[in-house]
Amino acid sequence: MKITAIVPAYNEEKTIKGVLTVTNNHHLIDDVIVVSDGSTDNTAIIATQTGVQVIELSENKGKGAAMQAGIDQTVADIILFLDADLLGLKIEHIDKLLNPVLNGEVETTIGVFSDGRKLTDLAQRIAPFLSGQRAVKRDILDGITDLDITRFGVEVALTQYIKDNNISSKEVILEDLSHMMKEEKLGFLKGFTARLKMYWEILRNLSIKKKVR
Repeated sequence: MKITAIVPAYNEEKTIKGVLTVTNNHHLIDDVIVVSDGSTDNTAIIATQTGVQVIELSENKGKGAAMQAGIDQTVADIILFLDADLLGLKIEHIDKLLNPVLNGEVETTIGVFSDGRKLTDLAQRIAPFLSGQRAVKRDILDGITDLDITRFGVEVALTQYIKDNNISSKEVILEDLSHMMKEEKLGFLKGFTARLKMYWEILRNLSIKKKVR
C-alpha cells in the first residue's frame, strides 16, 4: 500500500521543518506533500528545502481546502494527515497512527495528545474529534464531497462522516506530543481572535451537519 503524508500549513515556519524531518525519515511513508495555505512567511521555502512536494495556494482558503489540494495530488491508498505546528513528533507517533490501518484493524485512526502540555492535552481530552493527526484510507476521503469548504471544521466533517457511515475508527494516544497554540504564534490578542474564528467555523459546520440530517 502506498502512503502519502499531507501537511496543511499556514505560516508555520517555526515548526514545519521539525515535522518534515520526521516524516521524511519514516520507512512507511512513500511521499510527503505540504500545502501552504496562502502562507506569507517562509513556510513554503523551508518545506521545499527539505525535498518534499510543496503546493502553494495563492490565498488562505482554510484547512479543508488545503487538505483537499493535497489529496488531489496523490493516488496513495492511505493518507496520513499531520499538522504543521506539532512539537515533539517522533517516528513512533506515526507508527501508532498508521499500523492499525495497515494491519486491517480499522479504516481510520485519530491521534490524541497525552503528557505533552496541559492545555493542549485538556483540549483533546474534551474534544478528540478536533485532532488533525489522522490516518485514513483513500476510499473514505473519496466519499466526502465538501471537504474543501469546511475550513477549520474539517476534522468535525471527517468525524461525522465516519460516524454516519459506520466506518471503523480508533483513537490512539500520542504521548509527549503537542502543538503551538495560536496565542503563541500570533500574540495573545490576535491568537485569541483566531481561536474564536476557528471555533465559529467548527460550530458552523456542526450546525450545517445537523440541518442536513
